[in-house]
Amino acid sequence: MNPPEHSIAFGAPGIEPRWTSSAKEGVGTAYHTSCRVWFTLSHGIVNEIYYPHVDQPNTRDFQFLISDGETFCHEEKRDLIHTIDYPERDCLLYRLTNSEPKGRYRVIKHVFADPHQSVLLVHTKVEVLDESLLGKLQLYALLAPHIAGFGAGNSGWCVEVGGIKLIRAQRKDVHLIMACSTGFSRRSVGYVGFSDGWQDLMDNFQMDWEFRTAEEGNIALTGEINLPGTGEFTMAVAFGRSYQSTTAKLFQSLAEPFESHRQAYVRQWQRAVVNPKFDFSADTSDGGGMYRLSRCVLTAHEDKVFQGAIVASMSIPWGETKGDNDLGGYHLVWTRDLVQSATALLATGQTSTPLRALIWLAAIQRPDGTFPQNSWIDGTAYWSGLQLDQIAAPILLAWRLHKQDALGLFNPRTMIVRAAAHLILQGPVTSQDRWEENAGYSPSTLATVIAALVCAAEWATEYRETAAADFVFAYADWLAAHVEEWTVTTQGELVEGFPHHYIRINPTDPKAPDPHPDPNTAMIQLANGGGLHPARNVVGGDFLHLVRFGIRDANDPVIRDSIEVIDRVIKYDLPQGPCWRRYNHDGYGQKDDGGAFDGTGVGRCWPILTGERGHYELAATRDPKPFITAMENFANQGGMLTEQLWDGPDLPDAHMKRGCPTGAAMPLCWSHAEYISMVRSRHDGICLGCVEPAYQRYVLHPARSDYEIWTLRYPMRRMSRGKILRIIIAAQATVVWSIDGGTRTNLLDAIHESRLNLWFADFRTADWPAGSLFTFTFFWKRDQRWEGRDWQISLLER
Repeated sequence: MNPPEHSIAFGAPGIEPRWTSSAKEGVGTAYHTSCRVWFTLSHGIVNEIYYPHVDQPNTRDFQFLISDGETFCHEEKRDLIHTIDYPERDCLLYRLTNSEPKGRYRVIKHVFADPHQSVLLVHTKVEVLDESLLGKLQLYALLAPHIAGFGAGNSGWCVEVGGIKLIRAQRKDVHLIMACSTGFSRRSVGYVGFSDGWQDLMDNFQMDWEFRTAEEGNIALTGEINLPGTGEFTMAVAFGRSYQSTTAKLFQSLAEPFESHRQAYVRQWQRAVVNPKFDFSADTSDGGGMYRLSRCVLTAHEDKVFQGAIVASMSIPWGETKGDNDLGGYHLVWTRDLVQSATALLATGQTSTPLRALIWLAAIQRPDGTFPQNSWIDGTAYWSGLQLDQIAAPILLAWRLHKQDALGLFNPRTMIVRAAAHLILQGPVTSQDRWEENAGYSPSTLATVIAALVCAAEWATEYRETAAADFVFAYADWLAAHVEEWTVTTQGELVEGFPHHYIRINPTDPKAPDPHPDPNTAMIQLANGGGLHPARNVVGGDFLHLVRFGIRDANDPVIRDSIEVIDRVIKYDLPQGPCWRRYNHDGYGQKDDGGAFDGTGVGRCWPILTGERGHYELAATRDPKPFITAMENFANQGGMLTEQLWDGPDLPDAHMKRGCPTGAAMPLCWSHAEYISMVRSRHDGICLGCVEPAYQRYVLHPARSDYEIWTLRYPMRRMSRGKILRIIIAAQATVVWSIDGGTRTNLLDAIHESRLNLWFADFRTADWPAGSLFTFTFFWKRDQRWEGRDWQISLLER
């Protein structure tokens, strides 16, 4: 019996909402900025639909239930066999074919977005292959709204506009309307787990409920398709800021034939393909398919209002276990990931998006030179961590655009100067490494910072700002001279015969860094339940950045020994090719029993690390093609690259297969960017990330560092006599000093490095007696106050 008209669904507010699997097989959007809808696909269905920005999901999933009304009701994502393919080249148009396991019928869907409206279109054809089902098969559209990023607090109604039956949902000022080109025979809105369409149909394979209202809860929308004899129809899901505007978009979209929309959608994407000279198919193992797809995937992750903002992933890691308050950090713009994506697009010949990305970064840079660790696409900071590599990365992007004469009229000099000054004042210790976990001396962070500072100094040289260039070069040279002291152990115990190697990070207190950390004795507390370990016995491939950026030679003995160690400790030979974990004892990943990461787990292999190793092999004059092939093999059926791969034995019950994606983010833009970069690097015969001036300065013609640097962030306690002691501070001061225990006091006014707005004082120690104790303090001129404490530096013989 049908409920009465205007009836209200029961079971409010529904079960606690959850998101869906991160295992995306496709992502898409129209290329044109007038369409502000993005979508993801997995298990043969649509998952999240984003609107009005790429960081705001509005649905959990959207699929069909298929029933004969008597003996079965199949759920697309769970009961059918799925295939996915791309009918058109260089375009995020998808054909999903979902087949009944016994071959009795199949549902073929073309999924894309209206080229000019915020409307998702799913053109569907039902093919009945079993004659006994002719005239019996019925489809039901089932959509779970999670509007504005929340599964709770959604409201839904069955409505009619102009005699057309629609299903509507709303939360706050975002409206969603679902319609079918052939109309709905029945409609219902209900609370998930109680009165939704799935509960209704799975009971007796028929749609009995027709609730018209379900407000303020975790809801689902259900519509019985008025299936024509041809079996073809188009589903449309429109989004807007008002009921009326959303309805207008919906009707305008459905007023044009499906094929017309399809052709325009494809034409937009294919028109955006860059110069054919940037087609590096010969450097791939799949004819360039993954390369072209990766370019589209990165492009699709850019917002269309806040242009230049590229989110890390349109997925929610382990989303099936996540609620409204735990979307994860992947719908955010990470400064580092953004630069990775923009750099990769630049490698494909596209300059507009990378330039927009740089300008977006410049717009959100703080006055102190820092950038948010991550932020929403409107620039609002989310996490509050500080990584030196995230400060350095935009400098590298600016440099690459500059070298390709792709900056247009935009001048990033202020952004570069502020970032460089911050790196000098706050280095060499990063408050977080590139994995957002530990503070300390990180080889990858140091490599990134050195490369960025060299770029900044070179830029100053081009502008004939010689003093500023020399100042920055001196700091970069000092960093480069101390890399091994800070990040190499001589007592490693992981691999017999290889005690001398880089460690993952040399930890220290981020608020009061130790300027003289000992890599041999430091202990590190790893995140995600990783435990407490000697830092000398925790290794990762982070040191490879020293080679990639041109700071160390690929055949440096310590580099080669470190390669041997990580290959024996964290390398896994997967069926698709070699891959590496981030570091041993990593706790961020799928549990050993296949369970979802819940704050603890086991860090698995990352495809990006296969790409980073491929870049090292190229720097060592070996062919990186096997690593390109491995990354292609790591992709799933839809060509998406994941964050992590399962590297344990197959676990069929947990849906874990060796070498295949885990529940981590997929697609991860960083993974696709790394793949593109490796393909371009192979074509050029040189690592894309290599900073040529740094390579010349530190590998071909090694520069000597004549300085030891003291800052409030790095208050060193000892140095070699003969070096120039340079004290760098952020404000004008007089340095009050002595080398005889205070018997004779000396004054030295700090010099202003005006371009960087830093102050410094140099002390030549060559003529000071061996064993001298340099004691000093500051009188701050602007505030007219004494520092109130002394520092001491012991001078040692070299």
